[in-house]
Amino acid sequence: MLHETGIRESLLLVVAIFALWVSGNPTLGQAGTAVPKLNYEAVPNFFQLAAGENFVEPCGVAVNSKGHIYVFHRGRHPLMEFDSSGKFVRSLADDLFVTAHSLRVDSEDNLWTTDVGAHVVLKLSPEGRVLLSLGRMRMPGDDVLHFNQPTDVALDRDGNIYVTDGEGNSRVLKFDKYGNLLLGWGMKGSGPGQFDIPHSIAVDGDVVYVGDRENGRIQLFDLSGRFLREWKLGHPFGLFITSDHFIYMCDAIAGRILKIDREGKTVGVLDGPEPGKGRHFDPHQIALDKDKSIFAAEVLPWRVEKFRLK
Repeated sequence: MLHETGIRESLLLVVAIFALWVSGNPTLGQAGTAVPKLNYEAVPNFFQLAAGENFVEPCGVAVNSKGHIYVFHRGRHPLMEFDSSGKFVRSLADDLFVTAHSLRVDSEDNLWTTDVGAHVVLKLSPEGRVLLSLGRMRMPGDDVLHFNQPTDVALDRDGNIYVTDGEGNSRVLKFDKYGNLLLGWGMKGSGPGQFDIPHSIAVDGDVVYVGDRENGRIQLFDLSGRFLREWKLGHPFGLFITSDHFIYMCDAIAGRILKIDREGKTVGVLDGPEPGKGRHFDPHQIALDKDKSIFAAEVLPWRVEKFRLK
């Protein structure tokens, strides 16, 4: 299995050297103008784990309609639920997962998991019962019945399902709400509609946003997979779209979260600690609550952080 941690470690060395040069300078937008800092602060020790429990390489995080936070990680209880105050509630479906990767919550509070070790996407009820499965358990492949390390999942307004497939394959597959394949697009490459690790996906209205991580861009498509345009904004590890149509992108290489408008302009940035002042910020996936709090799952530091508006 292609493990993304090793890919990032060499890139992080380059980023750290570059950060020493740019530290103290404002973040620059696409046109060279300064981008305002997002006015957030970290909440120390927000998550209250049960005795003897730890987060192990947290990679997914999501928030449901009640404000409960779900963390998807690579420990013995991979899917954990916390209430809005950060208190541990329970773990769900412990035996279903091999290597956690990303997590989403839909409008009915169902949970959607992608598993790069099991090569499957699962839809779970809020109680943890499997409602739908895509792919074949522990069986990678490149045909329409198999995934090879799927990375993320998104839904459109009609309930159609989009999967970035992902680290082993370089494509997007679209299914109807029952799990029947509708179409697919993409191949390995750097041209329009091609991918080098399509790592994240989100849908807003008639637009599908794909985080093409190693090509350093977000590609935009219509609902039929037709390429529209691209935004060169860094390495998109995770995408989250708010109800007011802003796109939040986390970049674990640069150690930051960007707020992007619908035209592709960066309108805000949340940076991690400056070099020498804390562990590298490593957001793999993010989620926003109704009060605009940001939750970030970070693989390398083994932590999940909450950031609240100041």
